[in-house]
Amino acid sequence: MSNKYRTTFYVGVTSDLRPRVWQHINGQGSAFVKKYNLFDLVYFEYFADITHAIDREKQVKNWHKDWKINLIKSVNPNMKDLKNELDM
Repeated sequence: MSNKYRTTFYVGVTSDLRPRVWQHINGQGSAFVKKYNLFDLVYFEYFADITHAIDREKQVKNWHKDWKINLIKSVNPNMKDLKNELDM
């Protein structure tokens, strides 16, 4: 999740992305997301195994901001908000 200026990013893990994004944009997500207005979904990955998802979350959370931006841009070059593509 990111703000409209793409200056701050939130990395998280969930078992169901659509409801979790909905929670974030409706103020029921993390305090960090709410505090920094991180309501745009700019990147996501799917994992069949939750342990792999958690490992990946920990890995990406430890990355430098530029590394995260490069990862996002590798699949979403314009860093557009993807939540409408989730059919919410």
